[in-house]
Amino acid sequence: MEYLADLLKIVLPAGLVIYGMYLTIMSFLKKEREKMLVEIKTQNTNTILPIRLQAGERLCLLLERITPNNLVKRVNNPEYSARDLYYKLLQEVREEFNHNLAQQVYFSDDTWESVRRGVESVITMVNQAMQEMPEEARGLDLAKKIFQISLDQKSDAIQKALKNVKDEIRIFF
Repeated sequence: MEYLADLLKIVLPAGLVIYGMYLTIMSFLKKEREKMLVEIKTQNTNTILPIRLQAGERLCLLLERITPNNLVKRVNNPEYSARDLYYKLLQEVREEFNHNLAQQVYFSDDTWESVRRGVESVITMVNQAMQEMPEEARGLDLAKKIFQISLDQKSDAIQKALKNVKDEIRIFF
């Protein structure tokens, strides 16, 4: 029995010391792990933030370029028939959109959906204007009709999409 008591006198303090060391080491490792995670997040932020900002700039540029006013001014040629202008406008909108498809990775689903709706609204507007044109209409007639439809719209999907993109970018600042 005395042997057991002597053994406990040695093992119990040693066990407490080992347990204390274990807690100290675990606490140290936890702090180091948290420090590493913060460092990794900082590096990610330094890398990804500029890319996200660039993606936001590109989406804003896309939306500005396909607004009916800017689009028609950029694409219109006085020699175009309404049908020629129609095809050029649709081609331009689709190329702009396809060129910026990858930007959706950097934005929420809601923001990307609003951008997609904005693009679709421009295509719908151009289609609607073309349907109301006689066969022999000139490009200038189609441009006027597009401007008229644009002015008559109660809600502007392009402006809503621009607002969503800018709001999402502002979250980072």
